[in-house]
Amino acid sequence: MDIFVRPGDSLWYYSQLFTIHLQLIRDSNRELQSDRLTVGQRVRIPGFVTRNYRIKGGDSLWSLSQNYMIPIDTIVLANPGLVPDQLQVGQTISVPSRVTWRIVQGKRPYDYGQMMTDIRQLRTVYPFLRVPSIGRSVLDKEIPEVTIGNGMKRVHSNGSFHANEWITTPVIMTFLNDYVLSLTNQNPIRGLSTYRLYQESFLSIVPMVNPDGVNLVVNGPPASEPWRSRVVELNNGNEDFSGWKANIQGVDLNDQFPAKWEEERENNPKEPGPRDYGGERPLTEPEAIAMAELTRRRDFSRVLAFHTQGKEIYWGFANSEPLESETLVREFGRVSGYEPVHTIESYAGYKDWFIQEWRRPGFTIELGQGTNPLPITQFDEIYQEALSIFLAGLYM
Repeated sequence: MDIFVRPGDSLWYYSQLFTIHLQLIRDSNRELQSDRLTVGQRVRIPGFVTRNYRIKGGDSLWSLSQNYMIPIDTIVLANPGLVPDQLQVGQTISVPSRVTWRIVQGKRPYDYGQMMTDIRQLRTVYPFLRVPSIGRSVLDKEIPEVTIGNGMKRVHSNGSFHANEWITTPVIMTFLNDYVLSLTNQNPIRGLSTYRLYQESFLSIVPMVNPDGVNLVVNGPPASEPWRSRVVELNNGNEDFSGWKANIQGVDLNDQFPAKWEEERENNPKEPGPRDYGGERPLTEPEAIAMAELTRRRDFSRVLAFHTQGKEIYWGFANSEPLESETLVREFGRVSGYEPVHTIESYAGYKDWFIQEWRRPGFTIELGQGTNPLPITQFDEIYQEALSIFLAGLYM
């Protein structure tokens, strides 16, 4: 919600008036010098929207503040030029409303367009979120990163490396939505103060690493040629893409990283297809390149890559992981009920490369159980399990 500075106003006053942490207001207005506000400047108040209200006979700002349970001055700030004692019947004013509901509705088929719509709406309501682009997909879709928080602990989460594991994206987006709701309403999640997490952690999220592949699985092949014919051919003439893990070029993005890539290639397909083809060399695909460049730039403390399925958490690679990885994974397993698995005969994944290059904790978290793509009926159960891991990943 936008308001405009009046003589004598300060960000501290706004934080008290709207019951919002001062730092969240500062982070929503990074372009402002908070100690040098100018009359007429726009200030974004996170966690609020306005709705139109038509004045009726007998209305006053006092009665509206009582009915909507908001201070009178919030109404005045939302209506520049409003004369409080001169309301006119039929006049339309803006009434501030604290957002207490989820924007993200994740329990449904969730494609790239829906994710981008949700990110734009979240960014509007919660302008302390930052949404830089990390690169573009083969079909030129922007791959967004969402960042939140100011702390030294740099935690990264990602989803939908594999196309038919798209349910990881609405799970991650729902957590993001619940996190910002908790911050702006000052309600803990499972007893944890999220504002403390905001102060101590910097959270980076790439909700959909493989947007072209997700759209292929959720919506079917693209209408335009040559891509439609090409992907159907790569899928052995089948227009059912439920078994498709790769990007639109038939390259498995989680077999693209230079961490025993040659060993992984030995037993995997040598041609593009629905799954497990790691390319002709590491880091050939724009989505994998974007993730690698992001990781080098951000210098993460730990990474959590969300996949499906199996209710397992893989946490080792070539005995390169630090001692704290075992402590973390035991806690992840305790809170989620998932089984920690040290290593498996699978290489060249994102978390493998992260552990190899940084010697820091990296985890592949296999959400849910069944056959991919997991049915959306599992969403609520999967989300509650993932929520425990998200919180532990930020808190510990």
